[in-house]
Amino acid sequence: MNITVYLGSRCGNRSCYADYAYALGAWITRHGHTLVYGGSRTGLMGKLADGALQAGGQVIGVEPQFFMDEELQHEGLTKLIVTPDMTSRKQQMMDLGDIFLAFPGGIGTLEEISQVMSQVKLHQMEGRFAFLDFDGYYQPMRALWQQ
Repeated sequence: MNITVYLGSRCGNRSCYADYAYALGAWITRHGHTLVYGGSRTGLMGKLADGALQAGGQVIGVEPQFFMDEELQHEGLTKLIVTPDMTSRKQQMMDLGDIFLAFPGGIGTLEEISQVMSQVKLHQMEGRFAFLDFDGYYQPMRALWQQ
C-alpha cells in the first residue's frame, strides 16, 4: 500500500516533531508499505524519508522542478518524480496514494490534505485520510469543526 504523507519542509519549533517524523517513516517500512511524500531532504520531510530508507523501505518523492532547481531533493530515494509545478505535484501524489496522512505542518500541509478530503468526499477519488494529531497539534482544528 502507498501511504502519502503531507508535512513540512522545516522541522518546526519542537524537536519531538522530527523524531516522530523519523519514527513514522520507519513504521511505514516495517509494515510493508511504500512512502510517498514531497521529495525534499530538508525539515520533517527529510526526517520522514530517512526513517523509511534507513529501515530498508521504498520511498517515492514527488518534487516540482523549481525545488529541483534549488537542490532541495533527497538524493537517496527509491524513485524521484519531477513535475513541472505544484499543481502537477499534488495531483501526482494523490494518484500514487492509497491512504493520505496529514502530519503536523503548516499552510501547505493543510492545503494538500484539504484537497484530498474534498476529492474523497465528492467521490472524485478513492482513498482514506487522517490527521496525525501528535501531541495535540490538530486539536484547535478539531474544535473548529465541532462548532
